[in-house]
Amino acid sequence: MTKKANKFGVVLFIILFSYFLILMDNSIIFTSTVKIAQDLHMDQVTLSWISNAYTITFGSFLLLAGRLGDLIGRKMIFMIGLLIFGLSSMMIGLTDSALMMMIFRAIQGIGSAIIAPTSLALLMDYYEGQMRMRAISYYGATAGIGSSFGLLLGGWLTSAISWRAGFLINVPFAAFLLILTLFKIENTTTIKRQIDYVGAILSVLMAAIFVYGITSNNLMLIIISLIIAGGFVYYENKISYALIPMSLFNNRIRSGSYIVRFLFMMAMLTYWFILPQIMQNMYHFTPLQSGMGFLPLTIVNFLAALYLPRLTNKLGNKKVMLLGQSILLLGMVISLLIDPKAGYLLTMGLPMILIGLGQGWLLAPLTAAGVTDVSAEQAGAASGMTNVAHQLGGPVGLSIVVMFSSSITDMSQYYQVVMAFISVFSLIGLLIIILMNKNKK
Repeated sequence: MTKKANKFGVVLFIILFSYFLILMDNSIIFTSTVKIAQDLHMDQVTLSWISNAYTITFGSFLLLAGRLGDLIGRKMIFMIGLLIFGLSSMMIGLTDSALMMMIFRAIQGIGSAIIAPTSLALLMDYYEGQMRMRAISYYGATAGIGSSFGLLLGGWLTSAISWRAGFLINVPFAAFLLILTLFKIENTTTIKRQIDYVGAILSVLMAAIFVYGITSNNLMLIIISLIIAGGFVYYENKISYALIPMSLFNNRIRSGSYIVRFLFMMAMLTYWFILPQIMQNMYHFTPLQSGMGFLPLTIVNFLAALYLPRLTNKLGNKKVMLLGQSILLLGMVISLLIDPKAGYLLTMGLPMILIGLGQGWLLAPLTAAGVTDVSAEQAGAASGMTNVAHQLGGPVGLSIVVMFSSSITDMSQYYQVVMAFISVFSLIGLLIIILMNKNKK
C-alpha cells in the first residue's frame, strides 16, 4: 500500500501537470483548425475527424485504463500513458498527411485515456483527509483551467509559430513527467484477481460505437451502442471481478455527479466551439485574439480555484457545487440574452467572469463527489467513470446542438440558438444537483 503523504510535494505536481497537459491539448485544436485545414488540404468533414478520432479513443478506453491501474499497478500504466501521449504528439506535429494525423490523434487519445483516470487514482492513493480534499480541489480546477488555457495557447502558437507547435510542445513535457514519475511515484499495491476481458471488450465497443454514432449523427449506431451498454451492465452485475463494479452507482452523490459532469461538458464543449467562431466571423478576431478572448474566463477560473479549498471548508462540498452550477447558469443566461451585435465585451467578456467563477467552483466538488466513499480497490474504476462522463458529454452536447443549428445562416441567430441549448444543459445540471443533495444517503 502507498504511504500517505503529509505534504503535497512533487507527486501533486506530476498528477496536476499531466492532467493539465491532456486537457490543454484537447482544446488547443479549437483555435488552430483553420490553419490545419489549409496546411493539410482538408475539407470540413475531414477536419472534424481530427477531433473525432481523438474523442472516440479517449472515451472508449477510459473505463479499461482506469481499471488496469487497479489491477497491474498505477505507476506502470501511468508511464505507459505518458509514453504513448508524448510519442503520438511528436508524430502529429511532424506529419504532412491528413490520414496520418487522424491515426496519430487516435493513438494520442489512448494515451490521454490512460493518464486521466490514473492521475486521479494516484491522488486518491497518496493523500487522505483534508489534504485529499485540497488536492481534489486543485485537480478539479485543473480541468477547467487546462481547457480554457488551451484555447489561449493554441491561438498564440498558431499565430506566432505554427499549429504544429501546439502538439510538439507536449513532447518535452511528457518526457519530463516520465522521468519524475520513474523516480518519485511509488509502485502501488495491485489487486490479485481475474481480469474482466469480456467487460473490457464490451466497454470499448460500447463507447467507440456511441461516440462514432454521435459525431456522425448515425441513430442506428447510437441504438446499437445502447444495446451493448445494456449487455455490459447485465454482465458486470453477474461477476465478482467486474471491470466497473455496479456498487459504484449505489451512492446517489456519486451517480448524480457523473450525470452533472456529463451535462457540464455538454454545455462547455459547445461553448468553447461556438465562441471562437463568433469572435472570428463576426468580430474579425485573429486566432490569437480569439484565444485571448477567453482570458476573463481563464483568469477568474484560476483565482476561484485558489480560494476554493477555504470556501469548501466553510460551506461544504455540496453547497459549493450548488453555488458553482448556479453562477455558471447565470453567466450562460446573460450571454444568451445579450445580442451578439453588442460586441465582444458585453456579449462574452463580462459574462465570462461569472462563467469562469462557476466553472472554478463546480468541477472540483464534482470530482470529489465522483470518488466519494470509494475503497482503494475501486479508486481506478471511480476515476474512470468520472473521466468518462467528462469526455463523452462534450461530443453528445455538440452533436445535438449542431443537428438543430447547422441550417441557420445568420450568425447572431445561430449564436443565440446555441447559447439557448447551453443554458438548458446547465439548468438541467442545476436541477440534478438539487435533487441529489435532497436524496443524499
